[in-house]
Amino acid sequence: MNIISVSLFWVSVSVVLYAYFVYPMILFLCCAAAQLRSDLRYLLVRGDRRTPSLAAAGLPSVSFLIPVYNEEPHLTNKLSNLRKVDYPPEKLQVVFVSDGSTDRTNEILQSVSDANIESFMLTTRTGKATALNHAVARARHDILVFSDGSTLFAPDAVQRLVRHFVDCSVGAVCGALRFEASTQSQQTEGIYWKYESMLRLMEARLGATLTASGAIYAVRRQAYVPLAADTVLDDFVIPMNVRKIGYQVLYDPEATATDVAASTVAGEFTRRVRLAVGSFRAFRDLARVPLDRPTRLAFYSHKVLRWIVPWFLIALLASNASLTAHPFYKTLFLFQLAFYLWAGLGFLLREHIRHFRFGLLGYFLFAMNLAFLVGFVRFLLSRKEVIWQRIE
Repeated sequence: MNIISVSLFWVSVSVVLYAYFVYPMILFLCCAAAQLRSDLRYLLVRGDRRTPSLAAAGLPSVSFLIPVYNEEPHLTNKLSNLRKVDYPPEKLQVVFVSDGSTDRTNEILQSVSDANIESFMLTTRTGKATALNHAVARARHDILVFSDGSTLFAPDAVQRLVRHFVDCSVGAVCGALRFEASTQSQQTEGIYWKYESMLRLMEARLGATLTASGAIYAVRRQAYVPLAADTVLDDFVIPMNVRKIGYQVLYDPEATATDVAASTVAGEFTRRVRLAVGSFRAFRDLARVPLDRPTRLAFYSHKVLRWIVPWFLIALLASNASLTAHPFYKTLFLFQLAFYLWAGLGFLLREHIRHFRFGLLGYFLFAMNLAFLVGFVRFLLSRKEVIWQRIE
C-alpha cells in the first residue's frame, strides 16, 4: 500500500472525527467535571448558583438596536413584539437603521409613533456592519441589545440578558435562538442547530463562549469596538473584540428569541457561502485575540477546524479511492460513496423525501461543506461579500 495515501487517509479521518465527534465528547467530559465541582461547592457553601433577576428599579437603561434591510414582511410582527417586551418603557430606547431598503420598510418605520422607537434611514446600502455602527452612534444608554428585523424576543429576554451586567467584568451576553422551521429545514438546519446549540451550551459552562447569534445578544457600550465596513461575521467579531478588551462573554440559555430559518437548503447554502468568506477574511485578526485555554480550544476545534474540514473530506475520498485494493479500505470507500449517494438523492428528491426523518440530512451536510469551499474561492478572488440580504 502507498504509505502517503494511508497517512493522508488516517489524518483526514482523524480531523473529521475530531471536529464532529471527539471534540463534543471532550466538551461533555469537561462539563461533567465542572458540574461536579459546582455541585460540591454548592453542598459546602449552600449559595445560590443562579444569576438573580433584577427588580424594576435596578434595571439599567437599554438601547435596543435593529439593523434592517427589506423587512416589510416581518416589521409589523417585530414592532408588535417590541411593545410586548417586559421592560420599563422609560428605560428602553429602540433604534432601527434601514440599510437602503427598497420595499416599504422605510414607510412602515416612519409611520411608527411610539415615543421610544427611533428610525434612521441610510439612502444607499452600505452593509450590516456600517448599519450597526450607525445604530450604536445613536444609542443613548450603556447597555446595547442587538437584534434582527424578523426576530421575536420572549417577553423577559431583555431582563435576562441585562441581569449579568451587574458584574463589571461582563462585556457581552449571548441569548439562545430558536427557529420556526419549514418542513425541509426541520430535517436539515433544525437537526444541525440542536447539535450546535448543545456545543454552545457546553462551551458556555466552561467559560468559552465564542460567538453570539446576531439575533439576540447584549454588549456593554464600553466594550463595543466599531466594525470595519467589510465585516461579515459581526456576531462573531463583536464578542471576540469584547474578549480582546478584557471582558467576559457569557451565554444565557434562558434569554430566548425566535427567528425564521431558511426554508430550503439552497437558501442556507447561500448564507453559508457569505459566512465562509467572512470567516476566512476575519481569521487573521481573530487568531490574534488573547484567549484562555478553554476558549482557544473551542476557537480552533469548533470554528477553525470546521472551516477546513471540506479539504479533509476531499483528501479522505481521494486517498481512500487509491487504497481500494485492500478489502478494509474498499469497505470504507463504499461507505463514503453511500454518503455522497445519500446527499445526491436528497438533492434530486428533496421535494419527495422532505417528510422522512434524516432524509435530507446528507444533502444538507454536503451543501454546508461545499459552501465553505465556494466561500474560500471567493475569498481568494477578493470578492467582497459585505451587502447583506434576507434568505427566505
